[in-house]
Amino acid sequence: MDALAGIYCGPAPLPAEIWGRWNFDPALLVALGLLALMVRRSRAGMLAVAVLAVAFVSPLCALSAALFSARVVHHVLLVAVAAPLLALAWPGRRPASPTVPFLVSTGVLWAWHWPPAYDLALSDMAVYWVMQATLLGSAFIFWRSILHREQAPGTGVLAVLGGYMQMALLGALLTFAPQTLYAIHAVAPLDWGFTPLGDQQLGGLIMWVPAGLPFVVWGAFVARRGWQAMAQGLA
Repeated sequence: MDALAGIYCGPAPLPAEIWGRWNFDPALLVALGLLALMVRRSRAGMLAVAVLAVAFVSPLCALSAALFSARVVHHVLLVAVAAPLLALAWPGRRPASPTVPFLVSTGVLWAWHWPPAYDLALSDMAVYWVMQATLLGSAFIFWRSILHREQAPGTGVLAVLGGYMQMALLGALLTFAPQTLYAIHAVAPLDWGFTPLGDQQLGGLIMWVPAGLPFVVWGAFVARRGWQAMAQGLA
């Protein structure tokens, strides 16, 4: 539990405290405000700011210090909701192959779930922000390559499927791991009625199943836009 005192939004809250654990860090609020100004003409961009506020301002931030499963929700919001919304707000000049962005974003996600790296990030403020920046940044570049208007729909849909499959595989490995992997969550889940292993399994299930919902939405978005472009071309 002492290590959790060093995490952003930490230490881990008790259930009775959670709704009082909003994060009004001035630096964070200024950063979100500047981002809102930069994307104010984009509905997708403003939605991305709202999602980031949920992740970092709402009690979810504190809860993710206690529960691995809440941390998974936090990460899914970053890489599968905020990042693609920002990619729509800031599209690239030309379509790019998603292969390298896919490999990089996958490597970043998996690397931060390597237990020593994860525990370090949740116990050191600087490393924590490196984790957040690299997760969001690599996912932004991945989604930017997929969501460009001139990207081939088939390529985009396959890349979305690949993005979900690698996350689902990581989730499955966490779900079926025979023992707890993250020392940082060895105690706090008990206050929330979970065993550490049960919390880890729930996190894996969230990454494996519910996290697929935003990928389905984005895959449908890419396919629909491709069909519309095809219909306009035939008209």
